[in-house]
Amino acid sequence: MQAGFGRTGTHFWGFETQGVIPDIVTLAKGIGNGCPLAAVVTTPQIAGVLARRIHFNTFGGNPVVCAQGKAVLEVIEKEKLQANARAIGNHIITGLEKLKRKHNIIGDVRGRGLMIGIELVKDRITKEPAKSECARVLESCKDLGLLLAKAGFTETSSGLPRPCA
Repeated sequence: MQAGFGRTGTHFWGFETQGVIPDIVTLAKGIGNGCPLAAVVTTPQIAGVLARRIHFNTFGGNPVVCAQGKAVLEVIEKEKLQANARAIGNHIITGLEKLKRKHNIIGDVRGRGLMIGIELVKDRITKEPAKSECARVLESCKDLGLLLAKAGFTETSSGLPRPCA
């Protein structure tokens, strides 16, 4: 979801950057722009099976939010928000690369459009995560009005990796 609606700057859906075509794509949040709307896009074969089954959803077919979803898609296209994501993202990545050259805590910068990741490390060779520093950066950014998310892997008590958010 977060890699959808043109946010990568080069494709409308993040999976398109990988050259794959999924069997099912689910959409939510972004398509409703605050209204309760979600959608499922799938292959004709899967859709045909679903059409022969009974299924239930709370807001299914609500014409008001469907119109809002259509309007969201029209605005993304009309205002060229995908191209904007590419331009702004390229600008941000360029700036982050400059910061990387100055600060060893930045292990890597990668992304497309506005889907950008910054790896904070204690050591660029071992790639040991800079966990406490990351927490301070997130808090400082929040205090300045910039909301960021933390993602990656952390260890469980058993020593196995688990995603962290």
